[in-house]
Amino acid sequence: MQEESKPSIEKEYTALSTEEAADLAAELKTQLKGGKKPEGDINLIKKLITGLGDKRGLLRRTFAESLGVIGTDALPELRKALLSSKSVTVRRAAAKTLKLVGDPSALPDLLYALLTDKDPVVQGSAVAAMAIFGEDAAKSLLLVLENPNSSEMQCGLASWGLSFIGAKGAEILKRAAMSNNEKVRASSIAALGEQIQLFCDTEAKDILTNAINDLSDDVQIEAIKLMGLLDDQNWDLNLIGEKLNSNNPQVRKQSALSLMKLQAISQIKNLRQSLLKEKDLEVINIINLSLSKIDT
Repeated sequence: MQEESKPSIEKEYTALSTEEAADLAAELKTQLKGGKKPEGDINLIKKLITGLGDKRGLLRRTFAESLGVIGTDALPELRKALLSSKSVTVRRAAAKTLKLVGDPSALPDLLYALLTDKDPVVQGSAVAAMAIFGEDAAKSLLLVLENPNSSEMQCGLASWGLSFIGAKGAEILKRAAMSNNEKVRASSIAALGEQIQLFCDTEAKDILTNAINDLSDDVQIEAIKLMGLLDDQNWDLNLIGEKLNSNNPQVRKQSALSLMKLQAISQIKNLRQSLLKEKDLEVINIINLSLSKIDT
């Protein structure tokens, strides 16, 4: 997706004075406490959008909550603010407020903000807002991972978003775990924990188990890490123990950590044998830690 030049919205808005912003926030706070919905007329919405750039955090919160209550009537201005405001504070707040509104029609704009905004907080807030939309958001975030032009930051945020979606996007994640793209596989595997833990999904569990021997070390690491976190499952601990012999020290390190978390008494012998031949100091320290925790 190419970044496009978008006109700034600032000329459309009249900045509120310090006193005007405080008075408006006090009035809105009273309405919200009384259960009264603020009127959704365009003039008020524009004032609230302007207020999202206020230096006072409590006032920004009141304006955001009011826009959230106004709901879909505020969407056009919020989406415009997210994509074209010169104020990074406004863009950050607009992304967070779109999450409060909770309308999936904002997904394309949130994705655009993730891919084009230079501010990492805006990117993260956009992903947090996207993630509430479940499967639809998962599809978009997987596209970010597939895109070779996506930065490491964007890919990391997309992976985090998929983990947040979890079971709400389980079917898409299970299919994505079979992708030819190793970033997609790794992130999808990492996001299957909720589906396995809460819903005892045997298909997801089999996908995770198979991923421990994936051709990609990164996928193996995510699979081993997740196994260690899901400690109430009946794993074949030998699968993890065998990874102590991997050529990749990060795989060996994660294997030792997961065996420790799983209190894998049956793998003490494997850990001790791997310790004798281990050359990486960091891995040696982790294996020693694992043995000390498992033995106690």
